[in-house]
Amino acid sequence: MRLASPRRSAGLLACIAVGLAGMVSLSAHAQAAAAGAEAAARDQWRESIARTPVPYEGCFEAEYPATAWQKVACVQAPDRVYIPRAGSSTQTTGNGHDYAASVSGLMSASVGSFPVVTGVTSERDGRANVYSIQLNSNFMSTLACNGISGCLSWEQFVYSSSERSAFMQYWLINYGSKCPSGWNSFDGSCYKNSAAVRVPMLPISDLASLKLSGTAVDGGNDTLVFTTPTKAYSTGGADSVVYLATAWQQSEFNIVGDGGGSKATFNRGSSLTVKVAVTDGSTAAPACAADAGTTGETNNLNLGGCSGFGGATPYIQFVESN
Repeated sequence: MRLASPRRSAGLLACIAVGLAGMVSLSAHAQAAAAGAEAAARDQWRESIARTPVPYEGCFEAEYPATAWQKVACVQAPDRVYIPRAGSSTQTTGNGHDYAASVSGLMSASVGSFPVVTGVTSERDGRANVYSIQLNSNFMSTLACNGISGCLSWEQFVYSSSERSAFMQYWLINYGSKCPSGWNSFDGSCYKNSAAVRVPMLPISDLASLKLSGTAVDGGNDTLVFTTPTKAYSTGGADSVVYLATAWQQSEFNIVGDGGGSKATFNRGSSLTVKVAVTDGSTAAPACAADAGTTGETNNLNLGGCSGFGGATPYIQFVESN
């Protein structure tokens, strides 16, 4: 038998190596493409389920890829205050220093998300992964104030990581010390919560996959929907608690401390892109209202510029970083 020359054998081995490398490269490319397609499908599902009405008032869950809500038991919301702004001299985000998506008419829905998150490795509010994600209305003059001079109503859609729940918190600011039946008194104002839906404590590494939306129907219900990488959670309550649908013109969305005016502290080098989409019956770009935040909680990030975009789903977008 005639043996192949060393040069010829080396050439064959080189060809085999190149072929194997090509197969590995194609396999890696296929895996990356499949992962990208799966991520896109999940993002589309989160967008779709957030806009899928729940069948009636109560608490619900849905798990990817299901597109129908399933009834679950509600739980009592935590007795924790997410305070209104008091004004701030600091330039980090919160306590009034924040953008809000502003429309000239009335909005019926708003969806907040963090489409780009870079450099985030940790976050703390006393403990790691303690924070709240809030979607907040403007301060409003509505029937809920019962004609009391100086009173303003306010509604927050809240996910609390430490309380492992999502719910709506309603306020009657400057109502006085005697609150209506069923309301709690706080520093001359009144607050109460909707029923809460149980949500796991989510690590800050999930932030880019989290969305919080609120809808308001005059004469109907206000509904919160919170979506995670693979699940969605919803709770609702009567719009007549503060009559949000009659005066909702601005929407603030952000990640801040978990109540009581506390601060969410991110590691140095963190950067978040914040997107606040609105539904107001038009395709016009909402305005970026500066210093229009209404929550008293904060984070340690600095605001960049903000831009508004029109289209089928109008929105504002800005970056905050440290």
